[in-house]
Amino acid sequence: MQTLEKNTTKKVAHFLLDWAAVIALVLCLAIFSALKGANFMSKANMVNILLAMSITTVFGIAATVTMAPDGFDMSACTLASCSAYVFVSMYLWYGLNLFMSIVVCIIATLVLYQLTMFLILVCKIPDMLATCALMFVHQGLGQWYIGGGAVSTGMRVPHSGADPARTTLSSAFSAIGRSPYIIIIMLACVLAAHIFLNYTKHGRFLYAMGGNRQAAKLSGIDVKKYRYLAGMITGLFIAIGGILVASRGSSAQVMCCDNYLMQALAAVFVGRSVGGAEKPNALGTLVGAMLVSTLENGLTICAVPYYILPAVKGAVLALALMAAYAGKKEQ
Repeated sequence: MQTLEKNTTKKVAHFLLDWAAVIALVLCLAIFSALKGANFMSKANMVNILLAMSITTVFGIAATVTMAPDGFDMSACTLASCSAYVFVSMYLWYGLNLFMSIVVCIIATLVLYQLTMFLILVCKIPDMLATCALMFVHQGLGQWYIGGGAVSTGMRVPHSGADPARTTLSSAFSAIGRSPYIIIIMLACVLAAHIFLNYTKHGRFLYAMGGNRQAAKLSGIDVKKYRYLAGMITGLFIAIGGILVASRGSSAQVMCCDNYLMQALAAVFVGRSVGGAEKPNALGTLVGAMLVSTLENGLTICAVPYYILPAVKGAVLALALMAAYAGKKEQ
């Protein structure tokens, strides 16, 4: 009888840990709906939550792909700021069309990411240390490129002082960062990452590396090749995130993407335990981003002071880490 009760308690505990993020999200929706009613549950506010979580989700997907083979990138959002500078400058300063501006932005981001891969794969510096150093490198390079100011309409080209090729942004440029396109792009990124990580051999190899790199190497997986592949896919999502931030803000402000780092990491860690996955996964990251954005939106509507919000996000991340590692400790 006691054994049965213990087994039942363990099953309930595992269920609560596995679905803690989803349960928390449902509770947030219920509590904020009860407190603010139509103001919170209105169609316009639901769209606001989706818009707010879109950029966080894309950066979270970049972190998810990095963490799948047990990597970690602290410099993703500082690099995304550089991506945003390149994107807007190509369009405004040099007069490239929207498609070519996106292409150049992606290529520039992937080129810059080669330095990250060099430090990690060739110099064998641990991911966190290498990317912490690169945060400062990206900030310095980016601000040198834009002359220490924002890239926006009406600005002269730094260093040369020439007039920009364009003085206005087109409706197509701004539409990328507006509803419904930004939401569609977010969902496309989640779907692409989910399919890649769960339904291709390359994704399974990355997860194998994350589980035990030495065992993966002994089983014949080229760990350097697949770590590099994960880095290039991460760089692609970083570029997309930078493009979305620039389009949403109609400019590339100084360090415009840097503040998304902790939100993105919170989304990944909140989502890694969803459904008992016990690993970074795209659908879990989507749930985590929705939880973080719903909390922030609901607290703002409830008139909680803005300076309290970082503490709430930090608490969510701490609870997510507790949920993620409680199961590991038990195992």
